[in-house]
Amino acid sequence: MKRYFLIMAFLVSALILSCKDQKAEIDIPEPKKSSYARDSLILNRDVLYDKVLGALVGSAIGDAMGASTEMWHRSDIQQKYGYITGLTPAERIQSPEGTWEHNLKAGATTDDTRWKYFMVSYIEAYSPNLNSKNFAKFIIDYYESIASKLGDKEILASPDALDTRLEKVDWIKEWARVALAYQEGTEAYLEAQNRFYGGEMSCAGMLYTPMFGLLEPNPEIAYLTAYKHSLFDIGYAKDISGLVAAMTQMAMRTTNMDSILNTAVFIDPMRYQDSRLVGRLSYNTANATRKYVYMSREIKVSDSILLKDSIEMKIPDRYNGTKTDWAQQDFVYKLLEEDEKAIAFHAGEIWQILIAGLAFGDGDFEKSLQFIVNYGRDNDTVAAVAGMILGAKDGFNKLPPELRTEVLQVNKEQLGIDLEALASRMAESMMPETVTSN
Repeated sequence: MKRYFLIMAFLVSALILSCKDQKAEIDIPEPKKSSYARDSLILNRDVLYDKVLGALVGSAIGDAMGASTEMWHRSDIQQKYGYITGLTPAERIQSPEGTWEHNLKAGATTDDTRWKYFMVSYIEAYSPNLNSKNFAKFIIDYYESIASKLGDKEILASPDALDTRLEKVDWIKEWARVALAYQEGTEAYLEAQNRFYGGEMSCAGMLYTPMFGLLEPNPEIAYLTAYKHSLFDIGYAKDISGLVAAMTQMAMRTTNMDSILNTAVFIDPMRYQDSRLVGRLSYNTANATRKYVYMSREIKVSDSILLKDSIEMKIPDRYNGTKTDWAQQDFVYKLLEEDEKAIAFHAGEIWQILIAGLAFGDGDFEKSLQFIVNYGRDNDTVAAVAGMILGAKDGFNKLPPELRTEVLQVNKEQLGIDLEALASRMAESMMPETVTSN
């Protein structure tokens, strides 16, 4: 009996000890990553062509609207033009990044549109194998083809012909230097990349990455393709280059401006938001800028009110809004000026003006582009990106008829860029899974 009680006591003790060792396993589920518009976009050919053409022509309209006042301060724009509402003659000296001829007609475009032409050729040549290696090779091949013709008999016999050819070489040589170094190896690439256009955080990728938004099936893939092609960007400029592609793709699938602007909130495959102490600078900038626009809407001005400095508010000539409208716009302009960077083509500044223009215009093509162009700075580049996003949203048939007609004609007849033919080529180069028959 004593032995029985000893055995029972041992078993009870073992049971108690085993209960004490048992730990409750609680596994609180982790949230899933956002599936924000990850589904593949499928459009029939007619809708696809209309949106691709709308994006290309919308971008060219923005480029052309800013071509005559690129890098100007807004006060200088107001002094000469009042308020720009459409196309003005491109009265400017030719330059590699600008127009390749002096003083062109209204509707003429700059390197922002040339890059779209360049990208269609790249996509045709390498799709579906679009990657950084092939992109670098394409740029190098183009540079070599242009540079090799500097010794042509025509060039040797005519200094004027040489000037024209040099513009083309000067336009691409900064890019070719980086592309050549990229092929050479990491150290050479980093050295070349960090001296690209003076080593500043330029808007290089924004000139061409929106094109991937037309091509790829959803915003996240568009972002990643753009990011991989942003060989010339440093820092968070790479994030911005990805975002403008993602926003363009979002515009292909919705007309809701909140959804397009919220791309910067939900599309972050490189996890910039995880950066310690800093977070995601592109998102922070976009968020603050949208707040500027919300704040401006609280401003109400009567016809008799005076400004704080007792000078009556001066509305630019040809401005077609009310005094309240101008006070709201001027309010946002002044806040943007407080954030100006050392160079006007700084990626962060262009991103900020882009967000301001899209938010202030609230989806309206002309209102958005007028806001951007009349602010000045690198206005043709900002307006070209905004025009592509809004053109993808609205499609060609909803673009302002007068603007689209003149830009199509001038680019085709004077610049040799047939935007309708480019749109057809681009649509044909789209991934098979993004296009269905009617």
